[in-house]
Amino acid sequence: MRYVTIILLSLILFACNNKEEKGSAKKTAVKKEKIVVEFGFRLNDFKVVHDTIQSGDSFGKILSEQGFDAAKVHEINEKVKDSFDVRNIRIGKPFTLLQNKAAPNDLKVFIYQPDKMSYYVVDLRDSIPVVYKKERPVVIKRRTIAAAIDGSVSSTLSREGVSSALAPELSKIYAWSIDFFKIQKGDKFAMIINEKYLEGGEYLGVESVEASYFEYKGKKIYAFPFKQDPNSKRVDYYDEEGKVLKNMFLKAPLKFVNITSRFTRSRFHPVQLKWKAHNGTDYAAPTGTPIMTTASGTVEQTGYTGGNGNFVKVKHNGTYSTQYLHMSKILVRRGQHVQQGQIIGKVGSTGLATGPHVCYRFWKNGIQVDPLRQKLPNSEPMNPKYRARFMAEIAPLKKELDSVSLANFGE
Repeated sequence: MRYVTIILLSLILFACNNKEEKGSAKKTAVKKEKIVVEFGFRLNDFKVVHDTIQSGDSFGKILSEQGFDAAKVHEINEKVKDSFDVRNIRIGKPFTLLQNKAAPNDLKVFIYQPDKMSYYVVDLRDSIPVVYKKERPVVIKRRTIAAAIDGSVSSTLSREGVSSALAPELSKIYAWSIDFFKIQKGDKFAMIINEKYLEGGEYLGVESVEASYFEYKGKKIYAFPFKQDPNSKRVDYYDEEGKVLKNMFLKAPLKFVNITSRFTRSRFHPVQLKWKAHNGTDYAAPTGTPIMTTASGTVEQTGYTGGNGNFVKVKHNGTYSTQYLHMSKILVRRGQHVQQGQIIGKVGSTGLATGPHVCYRFWKNGIQVDPLRQKLPNSEPMNPKYRARFMAEIAPLKKELDSVSLANFGE
């Protein structure tokens, strides 16, 4: 009897396990496939190939590799060229092929991404190709940050999770009030920024700067963008008192480089090997670095001399002139009007130079002086009739900057 009981229990356990296995198999069988939608297509319906444009690739070559003959490739090119210039396809840019699952060489859709924010679709499912461009949805998020400089401005921004591409924009905003060559470890900044993200969360960089300050040489220099005329596209930057940040001259003709030799009445010349006056300021930079005119004016001279190499001299008004020496390339002509910040040449080592740099010379009333010691005039101030509106607009922004400064630096 005992053996009969054991056999019955074994049969019951086996039946239960078998039932559980069937139930598990049933659950596995009904598990739904995850639906993936991208570029406006349900990718589950296609065989999807992601790739990047390689050297020698073209739209026509890609179509040919997908089984289209020369006549069909030409026909498609002709039909899409008004909406999608296939000549603009660039090496390294991603593209996606949506192929027929049943016949993988049967291309249904070609998608090209010229940048992260947009893509072109060439839909080949019908006899007449359909082409269109789509912009990806972008989300703007506002953020306030504060940090102390440690290394360069760009590396400090990166540590704060902000695109380092903001650094040159900040250099433009503060170009007339801060010498970025002299920013030191421990100098501080705070800013209110708007950042762009794709809907999926991918970071795209900074959209705009609402307000900022840099603590430079112990002083906070605020910058608030403001349109005096609301109907105008022109935006200028002003401090907390409504004084314009823009001076008549930029601090230097290059961005983010090093001063290798200053204005002095006695310097040992590295080529001529003798002591003589150095009536300029040398900024070292790689050959080909763009050289900017530090103020608007008229090109007075261009040319070449044995000492100066290729040079450009700009007359700004009856008082001031500037000169830029040792260029590898001159990009302006005599008599041409140039705007402040305009590229007038490229860094080189022509003339008496031991390496690539620009020697920046500055004249005041016909006499060469040290530009770093000049108290230069400001540009046109804010019209008084706009000041009340400006002060009202910046009040909450300044309060926000000061609050984050207090929270981060205790000041």
